[in-house]
Amino acid sequence: MYLSILFFLCFWAQALTLKNLNYSVPEEQKQNTIIGNLAKDANIEINVTGQKSNFRVLENSARHLVDVDPTSGLLRTKQRIDRDTLCQRNPKCQLSMEVFANDAEIFMIKIEIQDINDNSPTFPNDVIDLEIAENAAPGTRFPLTAAHDLDSGENGLKTYQITRDDYSIFSLDVKSRGDGTKFPELVIQRPLDREERSHHTLILTAIDGGEYPRSGTMQINVKVIDSNDNSPVFEQPSYVVEVPENTPTGRVLIDLNATDPDEGSNGQIVYSFSGYTPDRIRELFSIDPETGVIKIQGKIDYEENPIIEIDVQAKDQGPNPIPGHCKVTVKVVDRNDNWPSINFVSVRQGAISEAAPPGTVIALVRVTDKDSGRNGQLQCRVLGNVPFKLEENSDNFYTVVTDKPLDRELQDEYNISILAKDNGNPPLNSTKSFTVKILDENDNAPHFTKPVYVMQISENNVPGEYMGSVLAIDPDLGLNGTVSYVLLPSNVSSDSIQTFVGVTASTGAIYALRAFNYEQTKYFDFKVLAKDSGSPHLQSNATVRVNILDVNDNVPVIVLPLLQNDTAEIHVPRNVGIGHIVTTVRAVDNDSGESGRLTYEITEGNEEHLFEMDPVSGELRTAHPLWEEVAPVVELVVRVSDHGKPSFADNAKLIIRAYSGALPEGKPRINAERHGWDMSLPLIVTLSIISIMLLAAMVTIVVKCKRENKEIRTYNCRIAEYSHPQLGKSKKKKINKNDIMLVQSEVEERDAMNVMNVVSSPSLATSPMYFDYQTRLPLSSPRSEVMYLKPAANNLPVPQGPVGCHTSFTSPVTSTTETPTNRMSIIQPWVTGWGAEPLEASSPTGWGAEPLEASSPALISEQNNWQELTPHCPAYLLLMNYPGPA
Repeated sequence: MYLSILFFLCFWAQALTLKNLNYSVPEEQKQNTIIGNLAKDANIEINVTGQKSNFRVLENSARHLVDVDPTSGLLRTKQRIDRDTLCQRNPKCQLSMEVFANDAEIFMIKIEIQDINDNSPTFPNDVIDLEIAENAAPGTRFPLTAAHDLDSGENGLKTYQITRDDYSIFSLDVKSRGDGTKFPELVIQRPLDREERSHHTLILTAIDGGEYPRSGTMQINVKVIDSNDNSPVFEQPSYVVEVPENTPTGRVLIDLNATDPDEGSNGQIVYSFSGYTPDRIRELFSIDPETGVIKIQGKIDYEENPIIEIDVQAKDQGPNPIPGHCKVTVKVVDRNDNWPSINFVSVRQGAISEAAPPGTVIALVRVTDKDSGRNGQLQCRVLGNVPFKLEENSDNFYTVVTDKPLDRELQDEYNISILAKDNGNPPLNSTKSFTVKILDENDNAPHFTKPVYVMQISENNVPGEYMGSVLAIDPDLGLNGTVSYVLLPSNVSSDSIQTFVGVTASTGAIYALRAFNYEQTKYFDFKVLAKDSGSPHLQSNATVRVNILDVNDNVPVIVLPLLQNDTAEIHVPRNVGIGHIVTTVRAVDNDSGESGRLTYEITEGNEEHLFEMDPVSGELRTAHPLWEEVAPVVELVVRVSDHGKPSFADNAKLIIRAYSGALPEGKPRINAERHGWDMSLPLIVTLSIISIMLLAAMVTIVVKCKRENKEIRTYNCRIAEYSHPQLGKSKKKKINKNDIMLVQSEVEERDAMNVMNVVSSPSLATSPMYFDYQTRLPLSSPRSEVMYLKPAANNLPVPQGPVGCHTSFTSPVTSTTETPTNRMSIIQPWVTGWGAEPLEASSPTGWGAEPLEASSPALISEQNNWQELTPHCPAYLLLMNYPGPA
């Protein structure tokens, strides 16, 4: 049976149909007798789409008697069925089967075994002897032993007949017990006369009710005995007693009382059960022979026998006693003493998908109770708050089905407990459980632990540095819960995010792919996509914000006052008193936070404490009323430093001169009333205008120079041709970036500034012109400066011959990258003199309106784009300085 159920469960269908089929078959049929055709009776098509029907027996109450053909569905007998042996005297004889058809339907089959009249009534004994006193009064009855017929119903025992002798002294009275069985009583019709006849022979015949009746006989030998005249008599011929089942042993059932008017031994009564009382009754009850008290001595079970009849006789002690008889009918009162029984006919094996719809069948359950009435009426339900319920079918069958949508993430296993309770008082209940596991489906998208992840990384980081991780959780199992991470396409300043960061697909770790610059990018956002490996994929995304932390990588640069060779000369009137603002030192630092917070201080030259400087605003004030008398000329070294780690600083020398009267011509005038006024705005406006004018002039001059080179080959620079005839005859030559070298200035003591000498290429080796970094001029923003070059002193060594730039000087080459805030490039050559006057070579050190002759080609660099000029044009070189990042 268990193998059948297991096989059935393996092919369990989502929808289950139950059908009831009832059949009947006469007993004593031969083997392989066809009882019915399940396929035909249940309207099942056979051999549909080439597949054979499949009938599997789940449960069979009589496997040795009947079976179902697994292919055709024919219900057959396996051997001869003897109903009388199978069901004995039970009036209803049924076999039950449960058949699973085509993995879709369950047939509940009941087979009734019909009785045939194949047994004759029989008596326990072929001959019995009766002793009857001659003085027995007419109407006296003598219960006779009942015949037994194995057949039931109409074929069972129906009546008795007696073959009387010629005198018609006896008659037969047939009575029925409470259980339907019939028994005979011998009745005396006329008084007996022992002297006339002492023996009587009677034939008792038992006849059944079959179509062709069968019979059995028993001989009764009656011996007439001379006896006393009175027999014991009970108060009632019959008694009815109700007793609850399971009544404790020893309890009195009834106290019988019989009377006999005779005296002496003829009136002394002895009580006993009738000689034909079954052994089962003798096991359940006992009778006191002297008092007639009947007690319970066994367990009374309503389910075994609800009505019990006890035959009792009372016989005196006289000679030839005639016993008196009575019948005690015991009605057993049912008590709720049987617990409901729960049996799982079939249970789904394996896991059920969490996507299974409500109504999916999980198990088939049968619930029974042996009690009757209210005690056998059952109420069944599923315990607990679980998404399952019971649906009642016929014949105490229930199906366990899903009641709500399942969610494995909430609970992946359920212990389903079924409660069956009867309606007895008190009620009895039983529980039985089984386990159902939930199969995972990909119904959950990965969920990030945060909608926005904020990460920080310092600028100038090393590419490949770990910045942080994102985490998406997917409660599904296996591939449905395996999360991988990718970057969603996006741009940061027109560059793909793929060039900024990378993410590890399996862990969500995010790494920097480049070094970041806080001054260029302070933060950027991108999205990370998390998707599972289920089918179909489910996904979600989260935003990641990367904040670039500033690092102190920019040096403060002093922009006010205007410095020349890191020096500014300031003229201050005499007698200005204490607190007069001499000047305001301003510096710029592209860093932010503490790295961009600047502090101003005087480091040298203020030993007399003539001046004081505000560390925050940079205002330089007089601190002595007569400072000019103490020192009319004071050289102060001012230091501007940031608060980064490490700290960077810039130094400037301030030469303060006292004057009386008008300010010397050409010297900057200090406004004593400009407290708190920012000089950067007019400087920005002025430098912007100058830059525009210079750009227009450079374009005009370049165009004019090229046109004149084509038309006229003689200029004011003929002297240069005579001074250097070898260059005058040379052809035009292209200048490469390698032809220029930057060397350190002679001012070696300045540590914070990079002073460069610009020298010519090997083709310019004979030129006497060298240029030193001269002046800084603040432009419209801290990101721009203008630097001018002037001819250097003639004491620098001049390389001779066609030697390379790297061997012409002993001083090391200084790269512009040493100072992060300065980037120099040669912008544009001037092909004519300043203003409208041509430049001459007679003043080798002149600047501004003084002419300068150059016999070598000028150099041009505009973002690494090189141009070629005619070799006979005098030129000035203008260098632009960009302190901030490119």
